[in-house]
Amino acid sequence: MTPTGTVSVPASRMRRALWAVPLIPLVLGGMGWWWMEAGASSEPSGEDGAWEASSPPAMPGPAPRKSGGGMGGRPAGSVPGVAVQEPARGPEEAERDARRQLWEQRLARAKQTLESYMKATRYPPESRPASEHPDQMEMAEPERTRPLNKDGSDIQLRLKQDRVFVVGDEVVHFFVGCEDAHRMPRPCQVVSASAHEAEHMPGAGGMPAVPLPFSDDGAAGDALSGDGTFTGRFQPSKQGFPLYSGTLRVDVQVRSGGAEGTAFFDIMYTPSPPALFTGRVREVLEQGSLQLYLGIQVQKAGRYVVAGRVDDESGMPFAHVSFNEELKPGEQEVKLTIAGNLVLDEVPTFPLKLRDVEGFLLKERGDPDRELMTSLRGYVHTTNDYPAASFSTAEWQSEERRRYLDELNRDVIDAQTHLDAIDMEEAPPRP
Repeated sequence: MTPTGTVSVPASRMRRALWAVPLIPLVLGGMGWWWMEAGASSEPSGEDGAWEASSPPAMPGPAPRKSGGGMGGRPAGSVPGVAVQEPARGPEEAERDARRQLWEQRLARAKQTLESYMKATRYPPESRPASEHPDQMEMAEPERTRPLNKDGSDIQLRLKQDRVFVVGDEVVHFFVGCEDAHRMPRPCQVVSASAHEAEHMPGAGGMPAVPLPFSDDGAAGDALSGDGTFTGRFQPSKQGFPLYSGTLRVDVQVRSGGAEGTAFFDIMYTPSPPALFTGRVREVLEQGSLQLYLGIQVQKAGRYVVAGRVDDESGMPFAHVSFNEELKPGEQEVKLTIAGNLVLDEVPTFPLKLRDVEGFLLKERGDPDRELMTSLRGYVHTTNDYPAASFSTAEWQSEERRRYLDELNRDVIDAQTHLDAIDMEEAPPRP
C-alpha cells in the first residue's frame, strides 16, 4: 500500500522518463510563461499520463508553420515536442477572412468570364471554326428511329429524308425501313401515306390531303429494289401545293408482320424564291482575310441570311461562313468571310472549297418566318493557294465587343481593388 497522495511508479517507466530530466530547467526557465498560459489544458490526464507525456512515443509532432515563427516553422522560443495552443481567432479577423474569400471567388469568376468571352469572340460571328458548328456542317438530311407502336413490340422504324427545305419545283424523297432492337432488318411495308398542311400552321385544313405512293422497286428515287427500304417521292409544286408557303407534313402508316404504327415527316416549302444565287464567286484578300463574294439576284428586298461550309483540300470541314444583311432588289454580291486569324489558328490545307450554300429572306412577322432560296448543293468554288504570310493575326473588333470587354475588365479591376483593400486593413491584435 502506498501513502495517501503519493504515486507508485513502475521502474520501467522511471527509466524511460529519466532521459527527459535535463530538459526540465530549460522548459521551466525558457518556457515558464507557456506553462502558465497552457495551464491544466496541456497537462496529460491521469497518473500514468504524467510520465507518458515525456516519453518519445507520446510526444506530439512539430507544430504547423506560422508566420513570424522561428526555425522549422515553430513560434520563437518554443521547444520541440511541446504543443503550442493557438490563440482564438477574433470575430473581426474571421469576418475579414470571409470577405477576402468572397472577393477571391469573385475575382476568379470575373477573370474566367473575361477569358471565355475573349476566346469566343476572337473570330467574326460570320466566320467560325467547323468544330463550333458540327450540326451545321451538313445540309439538313435528318435521319431518326422511333418505335413502330406503343404495344411493346421491339420493332422500330428508321426514317430519313434527303432535304427539309424545298423550293419551287424541287423534289424531296422520304425513306422508311423496319428493324429490331439489334438493328437487324425486319419485314416492312408502307400501307398508306399522305401529304397535308402541318396542323400548327395558321388556317390549316383548308387544303385537301394528297396521297403519296411509297415503293421498294428501285425506281422513282428508291435506291435498291427489294432491300426493305420503301421510298416516297414528293414534289409540292406538282402534287397539290403549287402556291402554298409554309410547313407540309407527310403521314405514313407502316406494317411489319402483325404490328402497325404511324410516323410523319415535315418539310418547309416556298413556292417562289425571293432571290437566286447566280453561282459566280469572286475571291479577294482584304485586310488579312479571304473574302468570297457570291453573286445573287434579288427579287424582294429585305434581310437575307446566307450560310455556306468551307472544307480544306482533303475535304475535311474547316469553317462555317455566313452573311446577314439588308439587300435591295437587283443583282449584287454577298460577302462570305474566311477570317485570317482563323486560317492561322486552324492551319487548313489549301486550296479551300466552298460548298452547300443556303439562303433565305427573313420575315419580320408571320409563320413561316422565312422565304427560302434554292440552295447551291455540292462544291461551289475552289480558292487559290495562299501562304500563311497573307493572313492577319488580328482578332475581330467591333463596338459591341469593345463595350463588353470594357465591362468585363471593370469587373476584374473591381474585385482586385476590394482584395487589395482587405489586405491593407490592419489585422486585429492577437491575444
